[in-house]
Amino acid sequence: MAAGELGQMCTPAEGRAPLPGVAWAADTGCFGNGYPGDERWLKWLERHSGHTARCLFATAPDVVGDSVATLERSLPFLDVIRELGYPPALVAQDGLEPDAVPWDDIDVLFIGGTTPFKLGPDAARLAAEALRRDVQVHMGRVNSGKRWRYAASLGCASVDGTYLAFGPDVNLRRLRNWAV
Repeated sequence: MAAGELGQMCTPAEGRAPLPGVAWAADTGCFGNGYPGDERWLKWLERHSGHTARCLFATAPDVVGDSVATLERSLPFLDVIRELGYPPALVAQDGLEPDAVPWDDIDVLFIGGTTPFKLGPDAARLAAEALRRDVQVHMGRVNSGKRWRYAASLGCASVDGTYLAFGPDVNLRRLRNWAV
């Protein structure tokens, strides 16, 4: 990370601050059981606002697998995230259509959702529309070379996953080969 080869994904549940000099992203933790609730999420963002210059994005709260519920939950947070100095990200979930995305209110489209959605034509269409509009694309849960290459083929600027958490010394060498 210090060499700029990797970034850091931070969530409130982890309790870790962004590392000095490292590019990072702020994720709610809604995918797991780590979401602290709206008020604590915003307080966590405020606490780390001194690191916004290195922050790639901050996700708005979402509902896994449900685009309608995600839009209802996320929309009120996009302006708040931006006011705190973070680039707002909307997490794309199953069923999201390009015309429903608040493109002018986001800097990053985070491809989330179920695996069939993430790897299917709807996510690919969303990624293409985001790039057409100069909105960065990020994909979550990228834990294999095959998925890394797929995310790259969609034009994703960044990805995250837990692959390095398990055997980082061995898996970092493997991960470096994914991009070859």
